[in-house]
Amino acid sequence: MAAAGGEHRLSPAEALTLLEEADLLALGAAASAMRERMHPGAEVTFIVDRNVNYTNVCVSGCSFCAFYRDPGHADAYVLSAAELSDKVAETLELGGTAILLQGGMHPDLGIEWYEKMLVRIKAAHPGIHVHGFGPPEIVHLSHVSRIDTREVLRRLRDAGLDSLPGGGAEILVDRVRAHLSPKKATAKQWLGVMREAHALDISTTATMMFGSYETSAERIEHMRAVRELQDEAVSLGRIGFRAFIPWSFQPGNTEYGESTGATPASAWEYLRVLAVSRLFLDSIANIQASWVTQGAKVGQIALAFGANDMGSTMIEENVVAAAGTHFMLAREELVRLVQDAGYTPVQRDTLYREVRRFW
Repeated sequence: MAAAGGEHRLSPAEALTLLEEADLLALGAAASAMRERMHPGAEVTFIVDRNVNYTNVCVSGCSFCAFYRDPGHADAYVLSAAELSDKVAETLELGGTAILLQGGMHPDLGIEWYEKMLVRIKAAHPGIHVHGFGPPEIVHLSHVSRIDTREVLRRLRDAGLDSLPGGGAEILVDRVRAHLSPKKATAKQWLGVMREAHALDISTTATMMFGSYETSAERIEHMRAVRELQDEAVSLGRIGFRAFIPWSFQPGNTEYGESTGATPASAWEYLRVLAVSRLFLDSIANIQASWVTQGAKVGQIALAFGANDMGSTMIEENVVAAAGTHFMLAREELVRLVQDAGYTPVQRDTLYREVRRFW
């Protein structure tokens, strides 16, 4: 597959060289030029939505996660139907268009529980878009319910799931996954669920959590796996991944952070990874800035390093906050940040359709 605009397509080896050796400003300029070719004009999109964690009970025990609780823990919870409905209603009242519905790998919740949850949400709030779960949750549901992952996806879609986020990707290399999250889906399983979602016309995104245990080469291997699957989807006439979101590991309050003394990736390292993502992932339309982990100012700078989307206003966010990182922005603040960076803010929905334009 040719790269966007017909220019030379980066090989994994070339991408690794850029990641490790390229001058940062030159790298940013190249990524910005590619962003302009793929998205002519000075528009930057964002979404107003809410992260709703329906449960924090999880048997995966990932060492990088500060949010989960073991079954029976004093702080363990599962949101009631009324609590969940109130969160969706408030999201709509605040001008939101979607919820990002994610939880843990709860050992006692099967596919029927999830179907009922989705049906209730859609019945009470038919205007909400449910961007929900992620490949590891789909794999876990498959095991708990004793049905294959394609059937899990089909049943969730038919119950009201609108799109599938790229959560749980971390680094798609099993050496890293075995160290950080040995009970979670393998790289092959993560990619397989996404392939099945594409075949079922379920819109998806892809993520990458970097800055923990992986090498630079493994970051590129992650991007290569995502690009290869995207190429497959495009060749079959499917949209595949609508966006790629790289974000940096937040070690606060995590088992991995406490045992290793790990520190968060610097802004410069984040911008380097972001720029290479834009240059390498030429068949994915949108690259999202992660101001949630890096802060608003770095989010602005990211727009000059290949990002064309500022992600969510985050009406609610719990997982990153549990690691001690608290960056929150109201819609008005996000609009101002985009305008101050010299761009036109455009509120979008989950499928990247325009909702409102801010001049």
